[in-house]
Amino acid sequence: MDIIFIDALRASTQIGIYPREKAMPQTIEISLQIGTSTASAGASDDIRDTIDYATVAERLRSELASRHFNLLERLAEYVATLLLEDFGATWVRVSIAKLGMMSGVQRVGVVIERGAAA
Repeated sequence: MDIIFIDALRASTQIGIYPREKAMPQTIEISLQIGTSTASAGASDDIRDTIDYATVAERLRSELASRHFNLLERLAEYVATLLLEDFGATWVRVSIAKLGMMSGVQRVGVVIERGAAA
């Protein structure tokens, strides 16, 4: 299996359970490892034969801008499902972090791994 990765993608979404978090969107940081075969794209040199990371980033920014999630865990599941179902990934590792949420802590977050249903 090959891996396409996107590291430290910044996106805006409504995330959190506290009133101050629900009042306005927050910037989150997403890192993805997307498992797929890149053999066809390597042979053809054609973007249609792979998962286009620019399309993934654009789709995530668009989708997340219009949604609210209480927990990072739910947001990570949403992203994993989108990659598996809509982009045809066979495996994903999704890392999502809130930035500057606690004094003296740069990032807090969650990492999940999911595979496509057989």
